[in-house]
Amino acid sequence: MLLPHRPRSFALRTAALAVTLGVLAGCGSDDTDPVASDPQPTAAEPTTPTEPTDTEPSEPTTSEAPDTVAAPIYFVGDSPTGPRLYREFRQVEADNPLEEGAALLVAGDALDPDYSSLLPALDIVSIEATSGALVVTLAGDAPTADKSMSASDAALAVQSLVYTLQGIAQTRDPLTVEVDGQPVQLLGQPTDTGVSATAPLEVLSLVNVTEPATDAAVSGTLVASGVASSFEATVLWEIRDSSGAVALDGFATASGFMDNVYPWETEIDLSSLASGDYTFAALTADPSDGEGPGPYVDTKTIVVP
Repeated sequence: MLLPHRPRSFALRTAALAVTLGVLAGCGSDDTDPVASDPQPTAAEPTTPTEPTDTEPSEPTTSEAPDTVAAPIYFVGDSPTGPRLYREFRQVEADNPLEEGAALLVAGDALDPDYSSLLPALDIVSIEATSGALVVTLAGDAPTADKSMSASDAALAVQSLVYTLQGIAQTRDPLTVEVDGQPVQLLGQPTDTGVSATAPLEVLSLVNVTEPATDAAVSGTLVASGVASSFEATVLWEIRDSSGAVALDGFATASGFMDNVYPWETEIDLSSLASGDYTFAALTADPSDGEGPGPYVDTKTIVVP
């Protein structure tokens, strides 16, 4: 990932620095609703197959069920404070979204090359959203431990599964993992009483790009969007050329900050860009003026025809 470039036009309010950092540190443990940050993107609504046009009148037909639905998959990526979860919407089969989404996560099958998975190769037999729990049933010989993994990575790996399944099912119900009908540990974590989602600001990246998608072809006006928790709700953005130089920059304003990640959206005029490959980057504002770990960054490669 390219090192972030600090736009020239962004001025920091140094007088509020110490107070703001203290407030942000105190808000990281708030127990907020993880599925509240899972709005479905407009471009990823369920798709319904269309019937061919017939020249003869036909009897009215009942609409078929959607073939696919958009599923939020929470992969793992780097951040200034260590590995964090990054959401990527993917189309999965509508009749089996939980298992399809979990399969993408376990395989680390992310479109963004900066994302991956920390989960072992779980042999998932079924996933069921029951009353009060999300129950993952594994095959008897499925690997559920990795002694080489640190405790923090193991906890984040389990949270990636919790967030993914809760986001798909749109529920806050905890995760239970079973083999032969009995709860088992997953990467050293007991699941018999259910594993709940950790507070978002403790495990999620503080900035995440939903649109544009990786390798999207864009021209005219780019509508960029995502979620973030950034100082004063200011989300910086840059478009970098193939050499890493900043060709365009600006900022968007999220609908909130401090206690959760909140949606942001901005429109960018691309008419001044020559055809070629570019990188769209979204960054959190850095109130420490370089004294802290640095801004969170999420990037997507784009192509201007």
